[in-house]
Amino acid sequence: MTNAMARFDATVSRLGTVLESDGSPCEVEGVLNPACARAPGGELLLYPRVVAAGNVSRVGLFRNASSGEAVRFERLGFALEPEAPYEERPDGRGGMGCEDPRVTYVPALKRYVMLYTGFGPEGPRIVFALSTDGYQWDRLGPVDFKTHGLASGDDKDGVFFPEPVRSPAGVLSFAFFHRPMKKLSTLDGHAAIPQLLELPPTERESTCIAYIPVDAVLADIRNLLVPRESVIVLAPDGPWGRLKTGGGTPPVRIAEGWFSLYHAVDAVEIDGRYAMTYSAGIVILDSDRPHVVRYRSPVPVLSPEHPDEMHGVVNNVVFPTGIDVSGERNFDIYYGMADARIGRAAIALPPAAAAAAGETAAA
Repeated sequence: MTNAMARFDATVSRLGTVLESDGSPCEVEGVLNPACARAPGGELLLYPRVVAAGNVSRVGLFRNASSGEAVRFERLGFALEPEAPYEERPDGRGGMGCEDPRVTYVPALKRYVMLYTGFGPEGPRIVFALSTDGYQWDRLGPVDFKTHGLASGDDKDGVFFPEPVRSPAGVLSFAFFHRPMKKLSTLDGHAAIPQLLELPPTERESTCIAYIPVDAVLADIRNLLVPRESVIVLAPDGPWGRLKTGGGTPPVRIAEGWFSLYHAVDAVEIDGRYAMTYSAGIVILDSDRPHVVRYRSPVPVLSPEHPDEMHGVVNNVVFPTGIDVSGERNFDIYYGMADARIGRAAIALPPAAAAAAGETAAA
């Protein structure tokens, strides 16, 4: 690792629960894990995963309708509903649909890019959808890792970078986070925990970055689906999140590099059975070559502590997925709470000069 930061301060404040199920059939199992974006007119759009009975997921389309201090979102319908072969299971067993979206506006493409998990007959796959206005979405399709010999199979947590970067091979590329999954964890997540923890950290489920050459995408937008490189950037090898890591919010460029929240999972044995806890941390990646990690939280900045985070469809889950710029080095984070509802938190970063001074002092 080069140019690493020894310290990076941030202040995190919970702002409460902002969305939960309205009890309707499409939301009866939860409203969670939202993407967010600013539409061309400046209005804040939220794209939560809304879950019907039987774990059937859709991507909702909600718009901020807040007045004063009260935070409120109005339901406009759905951005995506399961209708493609990679989103539907004929028998419906085990769930299906469109899960856990993240949305990034990409100026070089003049489009909003949504990556979501299509959960169909072959299992979870990362899927692209595109929009010019944030309201109407067109599927591009699932990512093809096979064409260039990359590992393929179950995959989740797709998160797109807003600007081109350099790949490890030095190629100017569009890039996205993803998390290749172990077959063990897809068969029975809890039963597989002891076996997963016995693996070396780099062989557990790790956050990776995949790269697609810019020239190929500008020649044909469908080339977004065909990455040429992929590399691990966050293995579960730190002092927390030892089971797995995954991408969280879309990266935002700050003076120090690409700033993002990621999630990581710990497993604790209680009465002979493992319980998982999902927490969130900060990662800062090099602005030009994001496979170089400049900083990674030594402890979580957000862990399940509030009752809405500790009790739900899946207990003890904080799952950051949406980020909205609220001021200079200030951000609102939208995150899933216990796989049931949505919370909002504020993150304030110190001025860049103060952060640099702290880094120098720490060094």
